[in-house]
Amino acid sequence: MKIQLIAIGTRTPAWVSSGFDEYARRLPRHLALELVEVPAVNRTRAADVSRTKREEGSRLLNRVPDDSHLVALNETGTTVTTRCLASVLNTWMDSGRNVAMMIGGADGLSKDCLDRADESWSLSALTFPHALVRVIIAEQLFRAWSIISNHPYHRG
Repeated sequence: MKIQLIAIGTRTPAWVSSGFDEYARRLPRHLALELVEVPAVNRTRAADVSRTKREEGSRLLNRVPDDSHLVALNETGTTVTTRCLASVLNTWMDSGRNVAMMIGGADGLSKDCLDRADESWSLSALTFPHALVRVIIAEQLFRAWSIISNHPYHRG
């Protein structure tokens, strides 16, 4: 099974890449995590936010494999606990279907992205920098896998 994290933005700090890579590397081969970076729309002060959001949404959707189960990471989505994520991850692995997760740009995900998604999750009531979400998702997927596998990483 492969999980693709499809995210707007191609210029992230080195610590983001390092953190993401660390947790992605810890996952077993049969649960590969891949980051797909999608260029953001160039913004100007006079930019039409709705147009920008639609264009970035189109770019994201173009990178989603047709047969993937799609999760939109969105502030209005359902909050998922770590234990729930472990259960969901187990279901995904049993299904054999690949998964894609989308992180929008500064203005969030377009309506088209949300409509295409099979489910929508919120990581927290807090707002996180989009680059940090990459690391959080990678860590949480590793943590969920560690719960499923009785690995000692998760002690909660």
